Amino acid sequence: MATVELRFSAQPEHVRTARLVAAAVARRAGVDEAVLDEVRLAVGEACSRAVGLHRSHGLTAPVRVLLSEEEKTFSIEVGDEVPGSGGGAGPGGRAADEEADAEDEDEMGLAVISGLVDDMEVLSSEDGGVIRMSWPAAPPAAAT
Repeated sequence: MATVELRFSAQPEHVRTARLVAAAVARRAGVDEAVLDEVRLAVGEACSRAVGLHRSHGLTAPVRVLLSEEEKTFSIEVGDEVPGSGGGAGPGGRAADEEADAEDEDEMGLAVISGLVDDMEVLSSEDGGVIRMSWPAAPPAAAT
């Protein structure tokens, strides 16, 4: 099993880099070419969500992306460090309507991801949240 770990500061301009890396690693893992756009879009949504959570909570910790190649599966985990972020709760200092808007936007992002990925899981803990996504992969045959 090969794993690539990517950490980047919570800046929107770094999301594109995460998408490009995810697509390259997915291609190498044997993810079907027809699915690569879905991988790019899902990673972009998940990373944008994490960046938004970090920025809205004033966190300077990096966003984490783990790309793992297993025997017949390619998986990606996008993690943030916002406690209880699985549901997208906003910081206590925001006005109620701003918090509701942020939650609606967060739910919309999760809905977009779930439409792109057959196997998705959203986890939340006191240490932050993780979106796990996976796609079928067929590693390229070894050259003979």
